Parts: sequence; structure tokens; C-alpha cells
Amino acid sequence: MLSVDPSFWDYFFQASFIVKLVMLLLLFASILSWSIILKHGFFLRRAKKILTQFEEKFWSGLDLSKLYTEISRGADKHQGLAYIFQAGFREFVRLHKQVGDKPTIIMEGVQRAMRIAYAQQHQQLEKHLDFLATLGSTTPYIGLFGTVWGIMTSFQALSASQQTATIAMVAPGISEALIATAMGLFVAIPAVIFYNRYASQIQHLLYQYHTFQEEFSNILYRQIHGNSHVTQ
Repeated sequence: MLSVDPSFWDYFFQASFIVKLVMLLLLFASILSWSIILKHGFFLRRAKKILTQFEEKFWSGLDLSKLYTEISRGADKHQGLAYIFQAGFREFVRLHKQVGDKPTIIMEGVQRAMRIAYAQQHQQLEKHLDFLATLGSTTPYIGLFGTVWGIMTSFQALSASQQTATIAMVAPGISEALIATAMGLFVAIPAVIFYNRYASQIQHLLYQYHTFQEEFSNILYRQIHGNSHVTQ
């Protein structure tokens, strides 16, 4: 029999074996979900910071060759706009040495290199985000399964009892079962909220990445035609 003010552990120890497994699974899913939420939140915050710092350097009029050298030596060369810039400028220099002043060939190579870098950054930004969406969509059903199983077990025990069925006899078992649904919602709600939040932030970052690719391509195109030197 449960106490008057039952705690989570009271519900857990009174539950059947299957419901206990469901509760443990949901507890593990909650820990995993929050670890992803916190880790991805710090990652996106860092990505925004790196983007802002790079744009300040890029549009300050700094020589592109010097900027490329500085980024290549930096710790953030494999993330964000710095990585896309590095891929594009490296291909620009390589093709310019190989084919000379042939804008079509050079720009096709540069844009291809930046598209690959963009795709890699896209994949990095969305890493583990699909798993967060999976947790948000499946954990309520896992909790519901635990609830259905717990209620079914309670009614089976009630049918085997020789005593007259009363609310006092049924209520504890149903309460134990309903905690599984509550745990499923406890996992799902934050997962869905932060998935939508992060997905929106990622789309904004990707839009800025794409815009930079177009602007950087125009700068390099003008350099090939001699309209500007190594700076933008």
C-alpha cells in the first residue's frame, strides 16, 4: 500500500517489473536528452560567436591572404564561416596557379569547394538533433505502454482477488501505472521544445553561411577580372 504522500520511489518500488523497466528506460532517456540539449546549446552559442568574430575580420578590409593564414593557424578553422572561407580561398589559389585567369573554371571549383564545406557544416550543426526529435516523438508512447501494462496488471490482480472491488483497491495500481505516462511527457516536452528552438537557430546560421558564399564568390570573381587586389 502506498503512503499518503507517495514519492517517485514509492511508485517505482510498488510497480510491476515491466513498468519498472519502462520507468528506468525513460529515466535514461531523460538524462540522455538533457545531455544533448545542453551540449548542443553550448555548441550553437559557440557557432554564433565564431560567426560574428569572423564577419568582423572579413569585412574589416583585411588582406584575404593574411586572413587565410590567420584562420589556418587558429583553433576554429574547422567550424562555421571560417571553414567555408578556408575551403573556397584554398581552391581559388590552387586553381589560379594551375589554369591562370579562367574565371569560369576557377569559380566553378571555388563554389564546389564551398558547397562541400557548407554541407559538412550543415551536418555538424544538425548532429544528434534527429535523435532529440526521436525522443520527443516516441517517449510518450513508451510511457503510455507502461501505463497500459500497469493498469492491465492491476485489473488482473483485482480479478483474482476474493474481496469486493473498491476504489481504494484499484487506485494505487492505476497511480503507479500513470507515473510512466508522466515520465514519458517529462522527457518528450523539453525534447520537442529544444528541437524546434535549435532547428530555427540552425536555419538562421545556414542562411548566413549561404549568403556569405554568394558574397565571397562575387569578391573572388572581381579579383580574377582585376577589379580589386587581394582585399575586398
